[in-house]
Amino acid sequence: MNAPAQTPVDFERLVATINDAIIISDPAGTITFWNPGAERIFGFAPIEALGHSLELIIPARLRERHWAGYEKTMATGKTRYAHDVLRVPAIHKDGHTLSIAFTVALLCTQGHEINGIVAVIRDETTRFLEDRRLRERLRELEAKCGTKTDSNGVAR
Repeated sequence: MNAPAQTPVDFERLVATINDAIIISDPAGTITFWNPGAERIFGFAPIEALGHSLELIIPARLRERHWAGYEKTMATGKTRYAHDVLRVPAIHKDGHTLSIAFTVALLCTQGHEINGIVAVIRDETTRFLEDRRLRERLRELEAKCGTKTDSNGVAR
C-alpha cells in the first residue's frame, strides 16, 4: 500500500502564523529567533528581543535555576523537556507575570554540535488562574465541611 503524498509545508509561514511562541537561543542564551507568537505572548517586538538574553522573560527569582539547567543541557546534550512539559512563570514586557508551558528541542550542526535550543511556548495564564481559583474554592468547601481531599480529589 502506498503512503499518501505529503503536501509541501511553507515552514516560514507556519512559524509566522502559529499562535504559540517559538523562540530560539544560542548556547549562551542569546535570543536568535522570535516569532510573532512570541511577540503576542511576551509583548516584545523582534527588534527588542533579538540579540538579548533570555532573561528578558525570566523572573529574577528563577534566573539562577534557569541558567543551571540551561548550562547542564548545553553541556550534556540532554533535556527532559523535549518530552515533558515545563510549566513556569515568565515576565511580559509590561512587567506582569505570565504562566507558560513549553517544550524544547536541541538544535545541532551537521557535526552534531549543539548550536542552539528552540522552545515552543504556550501562554497558560488563564488556565493557571482558573486552577488556582478552583483549588481555593475546594479548600473553602473542605474547611466548611471538615473534610480534606488528596491531590487526586479523593476525600480523606
